[in-house]
Amino acid sequence: MTTVDHALTTKLAGFGTTIFAQMSALAASTGAINLGQGFPDTDGPPEVLDAAVDAIRSGVNQYPPGQGMAVLREAVAEHQQRFYELDLDPDTEVLVTAGATEALAGALLGMLDDGDEVVLFEPMYDSYQACIAMAGGVVKPVVLRPGDDGRYGFDRDQFVSACTPATKLILLNTPHNPTGKVFTRDELEFIAEIAIEHDILVVTDEVYEHLVFTGAEHVPMATLPGMAERTLTISSGGKTFNTTGWKIGWMSGPAPMIDAAKTAKQFLTFVNGAPFQPAIAAGLRLPDSFFAELAADLEAKRDRLLPGLESAGFVTYPQEATYFTTVDIRPVRPDGDGIAFCLELPESIGVVAVPTQVFYANPEHGRHLVRFACCKRLDVIDGAVERLARLGG
Repeated sequence: MTTVDHALTTKLAGFGTTIFAQMSALAASTGAINLGQGFPDTDGPPEVLDAAVDAIRSGVNQYPPGQGMAVLREAVAEHQQRFYELDLDPDTEVLVTAGATEALAGALLGMLDDGDEVVLFEPMYDSYQACIAMAGGVVKPVVLRPGDDGRYGFDRDQFVSACTPATKLILLNTPHNPTGKVFTRDELEFIAEIAIEHDILVVTDEVYEHLVFTGAEHVPMATLPGMAERTLTISSGGKTFNTTGWKIGWMSGPAPMIDAAKTAKQFLTFVNGAPFQPAIAAGLRLPDSFFAELAADLEAKRDRLLPGLESAGFVTYPQEATYFTTVDIRPVRPDGDGIAFCLELPESIGVVAVPTQVFYANPEHGRHLVRFACCKRLDVIDGAVERLARLGG
């Protein structure tokens, strides 16, 4: 029997099974507490869940419009005006997608030509490099490093050097996965100045926009002077409404950028999740108190996990937002091999984490770093902390 060994496109050579699938499978096989993959273990608000049930029972079960259902596009436009004073036409400047990951794929496939360069920060969500590769683009990473204060920052000279005449696009994730960094207004203004000076488009991934903690502020790039006309903003309902399995996302921004992304997106899923779209629309219209309580609840979970990580012996870099805290494992594992550490941890301690190395274009920058998720019930976090204490013992 002949073995086929040339099926995979060279564009995806080196991209195997995602680390999330690997670590979740390890959690299942060992019975370990899964603080690896970022998904909540509680349901979202009843208003959102009930709206989905009502939609299903009302017959909203066939293909929705290619642009997305009007009720959701209008809710996205209202949300951007309500929270950020951004004015959008829901008919031409909003596109519903199968989660933020498809939105990113559509944007990158729709806007990049072979050889176009994309400046972005590493570590990065793992789909970024793969989507850029599929589009024929070139990754130009700028590294985020924790400073003496524990906050991640970047070298501005390195960022300037990364932007060349071949740069088509800046891809920015804030609040940032996996570091939990929230880019400051000053940092964003610097990036915006470079984008305008060199006529570079910007795509932002803002799925954690409502999970920002005390002392930090989320500033959408599109709100800065001169940036609304060159910024495509991506978000989703999964993280905000604890509905990661629904895969309802969207992009908003100038019509030419929406049209470019839609041209590619229509040949990916085409459409998805009809009954979930009005449900997410209901969520986006929840009162301000919901969004404030959402962030406060997650902040309390971070504050529950963080002392446990420190007691276990890790150097911690507390997140300013998102589900994730990163740690330096070298105090408990001197060789700093994060992948080996994470592969051994489920069996030895009974906890799953994710090696941050896999989020880097240059893995050596994150070899010693590991990511833990705090988006779990407090009793689950307490159980994981109790197990991790054995590392410090």
